[in-house]
Amino acid sequence: MGHAEWARDLAENLLRKPLPRRWAHTQGVAARAESLAPILGEEADLLIAAAWLHDIGYAPDLVDTGFHPLDGARYLRDVHQADARLCRLVAHHSCAVNEARNRDLFDTLTSEFDQERPELVEALTYCDMTTGPDGAPLDVTERLAEIHSRYGPEHLVSRSITASTPCILAAVRAVQAALQRS
Repeated sequence: MGHAEWARDLAENLLRKPLPRRWAHTQGVAARAESLAPILGEEADLLIAAAWLHDIGYAPDLVDTGFHPLDGARYLRDVHQADARLCRLVAHHSCAVNEARNRDLFDTLTSEFDQERPELVEALTYCDMTTGPDGAPLDVTERLAEIHSRYGPEHLVSRSITASTPCILAAVRAVQAALQRS
């Protein structure tokens, strides 16, 4: 069984029943990741696995810090001894460092999980930030607006997304350009 199949089963077990909307989003993100296989080559399985697992830190049984990228990456590392690259992708998806700063978890995140290859981080960000909360494809600007409307302007997540917007937009543009070249 490859990384992606294992990741799908794990994500389904953690998210489907307690968080059905998050599970729908996850399925859409994974489908997006699968569509990037032509530009990823040998790393496609890794990205698809990360797409399945990027939000497992929301699972009620995994919440520790309340910061889902860190909680999910720690679970993968500590409980499943998952591939270090996979853990790094989950830890740093969608410009997570900005939210880590707002949660006073930046030093913790960056000391426990190094950055992964930028092109893979961009690809996962693209998949996450062009998929709506119900799993349907969504323009990145609509996705950003949806996050802001869900949390409200003063919420820590909204402030973090505002700080992350240039990073998110750059990632989406980079992946779109790579797709056009392929």
